[in-house]
Amino acid sequence: MTIQDPTPFPGQTSSQVSFHRTELSVILSLYGRMVAAGEWRDYGISCLRDAAVFSVFRRTAEHPLYRIEKRPKLRNRQGQYCVVGMDGQILKRGHDLRTVLRVLERKLIRPVD
Repeated sequence: MTIQDPTPFPGQTSSQVSFHRTELSVILSLYGRMVAAGEWRDYGISCLRDAAVFSVFRRTAEHPLYRIEKRPKLRNRQGQYCVVGMDGQILKRGHDLRTVLRVLERKLIRPVD
């Protein structure tokens, strides 16, 4: 009996970064609150070789308002999670996803008349 390796080349592993279930639940809970507030409407997830990206859109077929990125290579340096604005500016970077996403939760706080 022969066992075949599911990777295309023997000895190589498929290196694709993706969000874990617990990370996605944190991101999607924030996304649900922002949708309920009427701020966001659509999202997209990209799993690339060196990063996983959760993009948030105000309308469909538009540039993303924010990108939540996971880059495991930066784990020991600045932190593997970051929030990038529409203009490409990094708004927050860190090791803990919940603390990084707090920069977006401030958008939910509005003064009451």
